[in-house]
Amino acid sequence: MAKKPKVLPAIEWLEPRVRAMRVISLLCFFGLVGLLCVYYLMVADLHGARPWVILLVELVPLLLLAPGMIVGNARGHSWMCFVVNLYFIKGALAAYDPNRQIFGVLEMAASLAVFCSALLYVRWRYQLNRKLAGEGDISVA
Repeated sequence: MAKKPKVLPAIEWLEPRVRAMRVISLLCFFGLVGLLCVYYLMVADLHGARPWVILLVELVPLLLLAPGMIVGNARGHSWMCFVVNLYFIKGALAAYDPNRQIFGVLEMAASLAVFCSALLYVRWRYQLNRKLAGEGDISVA
């Protein structure tokens, strides 16, 4: 049996979604960074540890991927999908602590938003690239 060719969405459908998901993923990314900054610099009781050191350790994975996110690199967004899962897990662990429950839930929500928006950006960006390259057009010979 012949394999049915995949039909890609139209360029007019993909372009606004790619732009929107890029903006949303950047907003969610900076929201997660902001949440971490506010929590560790103003709220967290670190029992004598230096807050900026803890914050720097927390932000290193995000800062490594920030240039790719900012320029709109699809690979940077796809790597962010992997890295942000660590923050989701950390937020889930924090949500079980009654003293950090609100922070944990917010961190889980922010990391989930980054994951979903970056994932949709990558999917639609690659579909748009394939469509612009001429792939997916069904022509009858």
